[in-house]
Amino acid sequence: MENYKKVKVVEKPHDLPIPGLPPDVIEMKVKDGSKIRNLLGFAMGKMGSDGVRQIVFSGSGKALGKTISCVEIMKNRLKDLHQVTKICYRQTEEIWEAIVPEVGLDPLTVKRNCPSICILLSKDPLDPAEPGYQGPGSYDARWIQELKDETHGQKRRKPGTVRGGANGRKQPRPPAGRGSGQKKP
Repeated sequence: MENYKKVKVVEKPHDLPIPGLPPDVIEMKVKDGSKIRNLLGFAMGKMGSDGVRQIVFSGSGKALGKTISCVEIMKNRLKDLHQVTKICYRQTEEIWEAIVPEVGLDPLTVKRNCPSICILLSKDPLDPAEPGYQGPGSYDARWIQELKDETHGQKRRKPGTVRGGANGRKQPRPPAGRGSGQKKP
């Protein structure tokens, strides 16, 4: 590939994988360079108004983590949101051309399938039978129960004790320090 340069990258358009969305739903397309503060500022403003009931966050490739972070922050700030998550692949094409055209190298087209995620947040109840559905508060309740189970299973240590088995006492040092106590001649 050292003889080629990337000319352009084309993302194949695809429909949102969530069925039954209204045509005027707001889609937040999260990119790798997007700032979470800007995305959430716009989305919170729209969801705060009475006219908007649903919003979709979508991201692919390196933006997957940022997309999920935006949704989790939004669910923390706006309570009682229903969620449907869909995972799919988005196809991109990279077009590469030869650096020196006189060499006779043909242009290359590289097709890649990047993982993609679409998350619908809704103020209105959604179908709980839909795969990927998560009701409001169900995530928190699950983790709270797991934390309770973990804390009941752990034994409490006495204050001042350490895990090394010394029972809170210092270990005695040998009288001569680290070595065998004798200096080498």
